[in-house]
Amino acid sequence: MPVKLNNNYDLSKHVIILTGATDGIGKIVARILAGFNPKKLILPARNKEKGNNLLEYIKSSNGHANNVEIWEMDLADLQNVKSFANKFINEIGELHILFNNAGIMINNQVIKTKDNLEIQFQVNHLAPLLLTLLLLDTIKKSVSAELPGKIAFTSSGTQRYGKIDFDNLNLEKGAYFGPFQGYANTKLMNIIVTKELSRVVQNKNEKITTFLLQPGIIQTNLGHMNSGLSNFLQNLFVKMYEIPAEQGAINVLYPVLSPENKETGKYYHEGIEKEPNEIVKDQEVMKRLWNVSEQILKDHEMI
Repeated sequence: MPVKLNNNYDLSKHVIILTGATDGIGKIVARILAGFNPKKLILPARNKEKGNNLLEYIKSSNGHANNVEIWEMDLADLQNVKSFANKFINEIGELHILFNNAGIMINNQVIKTKDNLEIQFQVNHLAPLLLTLLLLDTIKKSVSAELPGKIAFTSSGTQRYGKIDFDNLNLEKGAYFGPFQGYANTKLMNIIVTKELSRVVQNKNEKITTFLLQPGIIQTNLGHMNSGLSNFLQNLFVKMYEIPAEQGAINVLYPVLSPENKETGKYYHEGIEKEPNEIVKDQEVMKRLWNVSEQILKDHEMI
């Protein structure tokens, strides 16, 4: 049975950031969140026109847009992510829920960002980690027993096929053994980082819960930079197994908003708790990926 949302959630005390809201299920998640009357809902957008369209969509859908703001942020630019975080800390200074939902899928090619990093590695893994680390102190200061903090990463079922190759994290040396391999690798990185983050905050007795969310297979704009046979195969696969986008958005929100889900670092497949890739049982790999990722961000002078 598909999970269902309680329509009575009250988010009037919550400040929320949701990335990846201009397309796909993120757009629906934004609309639903806005309907729960958040204290403030910040929606980062790389494309200003898409951001404005998103705001109009929310207004026309439920009318609850007074506390919704579109801010510029490009995950393919680490300095831009840092500038977003600094602006948020200075101007808002309060955060209770962070949804790292944005992502990109590139098939059978290597595209570099201005930071000289493979675009999936940066957009899907490194930039969301940077955003989370930069905002972590703000979350810690904002939360309480009555108003706990929540950090969520949207993952993917492809994480089951992901590989962690420390000699090729940047996905440059033969990472593409199939149309989803590079993407699967970064989605597995999401799993590992979230699990490791759950230990970091738990060890400090923080009132913060982390979530891994697999919404289901949905037709989105995820692979908009792809073309040719790989894009055709991707679309064919999606059409065979896809679920309605509305249900995918509910699958993202349900674990985070349900008050009974208090155990941190859990993976939810279509709203139901499941076990992810077995590599999460390897503590050495988990800690090494965290440390290496932090070091890359330090090398880029981001943290």
